[in-house]
This record gives sequence, C-alpha cells and structure tokens, in this order.
Amino acid sequence: MKEKIQKSEEEWKKTLTPEQFTVLRKKGTEPPFSGTLLYNKKKGVYCCSACGQEIFTSEKKYDAGCGWPSFWASISKERLTFKEDTRFGMRRVEVLCGRCGSHLGHVFDDGPRPTGKRFCINSLALDFHE
Repeated sequence: MKEKIQKSEEEWKKTLTPEQFTVLRKKGTEPPFSGTLLYNKKKGVYCCSACGQEIFTSEKKYDAGCGWPSFWASISKERLTFKEDTRFGMRRVEVLCGRCGSHLGHVFDDGPRPTGKRFCINSLALDFHE
C-alpha cells in the first residue's frame, strides 16, 4: 500500500464530485441499482475513486442482487479498514479505504464461498480500469 493520504474537507471537495463527496467523505449511500458499475462485466481492477488505490478485481465481483457492486474478497485486507457502524439502528461493518479513509460501503457475512463475505460497495466510491 502506498503512503496514507490526509486532506482537509475543503481539499476533498475540490477533487471529488458533490455526489462522491457525500458518499466517500460523509458516509452516504447511492440509491440501490443506480450505480454505473453495478452491471459492469469487464475484466479489470476497481480502485478507490478518492485516492486511486487498487482495492478489488473483476475476478472477485459477483451479482448479489442487492443493488450495489458486490465482491467476495478484496485484493488485500491491508488495503481496507473496518469499523463498526451502528447508524440507523443497524449493526454493520463499514468498509473504508485503508489509504485515504474514504467510506466505500459495508461488508456482510452472507456472501459466496470461499470467504462467505459480501463487500457491498458504492459505485461512486470506485473507478474501474480495464
């Protein structure tokens, strides 16, 4: 993993679209089934749209039917940070970029083998590179 990135909220606002800022920096969520990467079937790498760190590969992406791009594993656990999220009366595990701390989505224990994980990630939090 590259060196950690720290920016002020104003610096993030200059580099992200308003929608990306809401998701990545304010822990927002795009509406289900609205993301541009949900149905992407191309081979490549998914990177954090805030800092460019490679996080997921197309080989580990699957259709979970939940409305957001889903992956059963990341490239490396070291590229992610996990935090308990009890907002909205739910108990979930938030997934953050390990490099810049941006909110990516959540991870659940109802995914396919071999990990049993479902990384449910906002399209706005990802850039795709073939």
